Amino acid sequence: QVQLVESGGGLVQAGGSLRLSCAASGSIFRSNAVGWYRQAPGKQRELVAEFTTIGRRNYADSVKGRFTISRDNAKNTVYLEMNSLKPEDTAVFYCYLSQLGDTYWGQGTQVTVSS
Repeated sequence: QVQLVESGGGLVQAGGSLRLSCAASGSIFRSNAVGWYRQAPGKQRELVAEFTTIGRRNYADSVKGRFTISRDNAKNTVYLEMNSLKPEDTAVFYCYLSQLGDTYWGQGTQVTVSS
């Protein structure tokens, strides 16, 4: 089993920055995919950024150049640095981890960007 705990969400003005963290515990394997999705009210959950199983970074077009995903393998933690935030970034952000055919999700952290 894997547990994921997100932190770092909050309220920020447009143009501001936030850093999300996702700490994983349990049986973590190196060959996993890990990253962030978000879900805005009335919308489907969408991929924001991720590390694939081969370590490649993928970003949604809407966040390229503004968001950066990083990881600290020693701490089993993945981060999402979000800069130049826009009101349309407002959503609940979820961390996920996929390995050995299973996908685990965190509880979500709210990010609200005011105009």
